[in-house]
Amino acid sequence: MATVLGAHSPKLATVRALRAKKGRREQKRFVVEGPTMLREALEAGWVPEALFATEAAYAELAGRDGLPAAQVYLITERSLAQLSDVESPAGVVTVFAHRFDPLDRLFAGNQPIALLAGVADPGNAGTLLRSAEAFGLAGVIFGNDGVEPYNPKVVRASMGALFRLRLAVAGPLEVEAAAARHGFALVATSRAGTPLPAARIPQRSVIAIGNERRGLGPWLTRRDLEVAIPQRGASDSLNAAVAGSIIFYAAMQHLEDAVSREP
Repeated sequence: MATVLGAHSPKLATVRALRAKKGRREQKRFVVEGPTMLREALEAGWVPEALFATEAAYAELAGRDGLPAAQVYLITERSLAQLSDVESPAGVVTVFAHRFDPLDRLFAGNQPIALLAGVADPGNAGTLLRSAEAFGLAGVIFGNDGVEPYNPKVVRASMGALFRLRLAVAGPLEVEAAAARHGFALVATSRAGTPLPAARIPQRSVIAIGNERRGLGPWLTRRDLEVAIPQRGASDSLNAAVAGSIIFYAAMQHLEDAVSREP
């Protein structure tokens, strides 16, 4: 059953606040826009808290996908535009609660973990989430000095990977302590590192991708392995998302090679 909301409803003001980092942090909630991303979340087992939609979008959603287990509010296109973070809203805005895992849960398995060590660009962060999922990483740790996982641009750029990966937010000391506690190697990129084709990234490892300008900064004062991506061209450096994706792929290849060598 849907409820019609007026333009001045306090519920709309509460959701508008989620466009800002402060609002998301205080409410521990975030917004997903459009039916496609909503479908990704539902298929991954996420349960929304509330759905705000225009009458036309609501009718299409109900007829095509069924309704999620949430309170549904019907609003005008003008009201929806005020909730949206994009220029051309798709008619549906859904509110979800944050879902973070404790670090120890990410380290409980035997697969590599990605560490976004101060990554600031939301597009890069979203792409790294997609690559982490594609190449079989156990989860992604967002550094507490970089972009947040539920930034709207990160959510969109992840193309649904955000809903299927384990996520955590932590600082440098927390990550190093957890890695030591669980026997994970700390892997970083460096121009002086071992060329990636010759490097052997351990199965139980934390692969750190640094800030787009400052690199790793205060992260990983202890490093068990440094790797370098060989380049033939004159480019000074690779985009953080490109570099991270290459390293994630190499880590997957190393794991597959190790399995194939087992008797």
